[in-house]
Amino acid sequence: MKDRKLIFENGESFLGTGFGADVDTVQEVVFNTSMVGYQEIFSDPSYYGQMVCMTYPLVGNYGLTDDDYETKKPRIGGFIVREYNDRPSNYRYTKTLSDDLKEHGIPGISGLDTRQITRMIRYGGSARALLTSADTTVECGLEIIKESPIIHDHVERVSCSRLWYSRTANFRYGVVIIDCGVKHNIIRSLIKKKCNVIIAPYNISADEILGLRPDGVLISNGPGDPQDDEGIIKVIRQLQGTLPIFGICLGHQLIALANGAKTFKMKFGHRGGNHPVRELRTNKIEMTSQNHSYAVDMGSLENTRLKLTHINLLDNTAEGLEIDEDNIFSVQYHPESSPGPQDSAYLFDRFIDRIEECKVKGR
Repeated sequence: MKDRKLIFENGESFLGTGFGADVDTVQEVVFNTSMVGYQEIFSDPSYYGQMVCMTYPLVGNYGLTDDDYETKKPRIGGFIVREYNDRPSNYRYTKTLSDDLKEHGIPGISGLDTRQITRMIRYGGSARALLTSADTTVECGLEIIKESPIIHDHVERVSCSRLWYSRTANFRYGVVIIDCGVKHNIIRSLIKKKCNVIIAPYNISADEILGLRPDGVLISNGPGDPQDDEGIIKVIRQLQGTLPIFGICLGHQLIALANGAKTFKMKFGHRGGNHPVRELRTNKIEMTSQNHSYAVDMGSLENTRLKLTHINLLDNTAEGLEIDEDNIFSVQYHPESSPGPQDSAYLFDRFIDRIEECKVKGR
């Protein structure tokens, strides 16, 4: 393993040991507080364009398994860890994290003070950084970061290019997922509810969706600024009130924008598996899994038809929205990967209930 260097745009630099692919990259650096689940994190398409600093100090110790990927082709920008273990102890593992990162051209770096990096991001906000060879000077690294363009087509880069299908025996419902970077566990969750699922590219039209004759539409999670996704926002407006629509993470933000609300970039985002969220209808508190840089501006909801349904207890940000009469609702967190006893799985039941109600009414 070679020595590698991480250079931040503020001039801070960290020397460590590389693993995964031996390539240079400029990415936004964010941190994740999860204690387990690094395979789900590295295979989550929502991390496109980002290097993830893991606050839990040990990564790689249980390897990777074929059943736990969240996408066919991981698109994360890189991994930053305190200690990397390349000799997993787990009867299920089929390959090491480093091997899979190398296979997909993704770099990693270990041996860094991840606590210092996390504090720097928490107080200064998410920042871009260059992961490069150890002999790159800070001055040269800052110039490379400055010259690296900021992209605005994240969803286009991670979405599928054509329709694909995930079917189940004795299905009862048909659901179209607009793929903004969908996690496979969302598909699995719908399959468990007896849904045949059609995964559609981000640029599918409303008419094309209606031509597939679905019972409901799900707007998936995904990376980037939701304001860049004007085409999907337009499709939501065209479909709203016609079919039940469920939005998750980026889908939540896009539903907000489609109904006149605003979004903003958070200082350092929410990424972890223990974010407490209150459902306002029941006052029950869920421990949720989250991964997002943007949030819905709470003040912008006042002059819209959107009703707030969930709120984050750490910073009072909007975690859920709905327009009941249009059968459209959304959550900012990930109900398909909630920690503990699947606290948030009821949201898929709520989606199915809305589909059933519309079928009974003949809509």
